[in-house]
Amino acid sequence: MSTVSEWRGFRREDFEFEGHKCIFVHPHQPRADRGWVWRAEFFDAFAQVDEAMAKDGYAIAYVGLSDRYGCPSAVEDMESFRKMLCEKYDLCDKPFIFGFSRGALYAVNYALTYPEHVGKLYLDAPVMDIRSWPGGLGIGVGAPACWEECKEIYGLTDETARTFDKNPLDRAEELAKLNIPVILVAGGDDKTVPLCENGELFAVRFRKAGGKLRMIVKPDCDHHPHSLEDPAPVVEFLERKD
Repeated sequence: MSTVSEWRGFRREDFEFEGHKCIFVHPHQPRADRGWVWRAEFFDAFAQVDEAMAKDGYAIAYVGLSDRYGCPSAVEDMESFRKMLCEKYDLCDKPFIFGFSRGALYAVNYALTYPEHVGKLYLDAPVMDIRSWPGGLGIGVGAPACWEECKEIYGLTDETARTFDKNPLDRAEELAKLNIPVILVAGGDDKTVPLCENGELFAVRFRKAGGKLRMIVKPDCDHHPHSLEDPAPVVEFLERKD
């Protein structure tokens, strides 16, 4: 059973799959390549790029796996969702995955596990180290309740968390070797997910290892607002044939 409504002028379906709430947005005219965008978290939040992509014929999809911080079991649930979606809607095997804030944990960890099913990554104010957020072990404000939840999900304690090495940041070089292009947008004054502890460090390591990355920094921007007022630079990066 699905519920049909409208999202920004497009046909939207809401349904459940394996106990998870899902959303699928149909473009008016699907692309010949059956391309689609996968929002890893926060559907419809700062969705300028999503809307622009839908106008260009891309479907938009989301599966609710919140509060699992991109852990391995969440990644496996993501893959089950992708398989189902591709079969049900005849979609291509390589979506563009959007990782906003903590959504980057899902996007990057999925890409590392299933690189053959990822076209490009769009990371926006991304969490690249759980110790930075929600841990608050650096200069960021952290989120104590989320940190307790995150530690439990990963089986960590305050002590073992300090040496945790499965963050997207820790695996930047590994991701670079997979030849998945990345565009990263972030605020230079982000107090929640500090750029210097997350996106900036990731970019340095990723590029040094040969990864293709475009970085757009909004100098005086905090964690919000995400994305760009004009989504054109992100859309151009995603749609360009590399």
